[in-house]
Amino acid sequence: MNEKESKYQAPALDKGLDILEYLSAQSIPLSQTEIAVGIEKTPNEIYRMLMSLESRGYILRDEVSGKYRLSLKLFYLSHRHSPVDELRKAAQFPLEDLANSVRQSCHLSILYMNQVMVIIHAKSPGPIALSIEEGNLFPLPLTASGKVLLAYMTDAERNKTLKTNAIFKKYPKPKQEDFFASLAEIRANGAYLRTSDLAAGVTDISVPVGIASDNGIIACLTISMLTALNNDKSINNEEILAEANKCVKKIEQRIGL
Repeated sequence: MNEKESKYQAPALDKGLDILEYLSAQSIPLSQTEIAVGIEKTPNEIYRMLMSLESRGYILRDEVSGKYRLSLKLFYLSHRHSPVDELRKAAQFPLEDLANSVRQSCHLSILYMNQVMVIIHAKSPGPIALSIEEGNLFPLPLTASGKVLLAYMTDAERNKTLKTNAIFKKYPKPKQEDFFASLAEIRANGAYLRTSDLAAGVTDISVPVGIASDNGIIACLTISMLTALNNDKSINNEEILAEANKCVKKIEQRIGL
């Protein structure tokens, strides 16, 4: 731990956040002892924090079992005013129009905790479609959206993000260099088109959203095409990319960019 991290550490706050995150990850009510074991603390260490979180309404304690679970308070707070919610509203109709015009599923993703989070998905109107659940998290280096988000970061931000990425750290040096070169190519082309690293028979076309933003791009729009089932040759990848860019402009207009 460096001096700066030590100086600004807040142990009590860290314990409270550890409890909330652990309860969220487990998705079932847990006893004080089970929570303590899960976050590598003793039951006595977390007793006062549990009482505080309960009194503030962040967790609920079952009167019979004595086990704790998350309340809806975090959900309520996150939805009072959410930039993500505004982005979802702005993207909903443009994404649906895009899915209908190219007859492929598409989704919008953002960077969250150094991972890719899908925030909204529009399903293809065809009888067979690829579905990507909203709220799901995916690794940055293995997804088209992740690569686009990385490509538009500053060098310092990108290096910091990848430095702690477990997947990227396992790459041998030549593969890391090729990965950086691919990000530079994405930025030069303004888009990414390649077969998916996560799903066979899928081709991803990804474009950045919000290049005009002062803080870099704010999201990535991806069309995930089921190439093995795509018998419609009337529309090619270049035309699909053009439709994706039109959709991006509509979204950016709706959020004031």
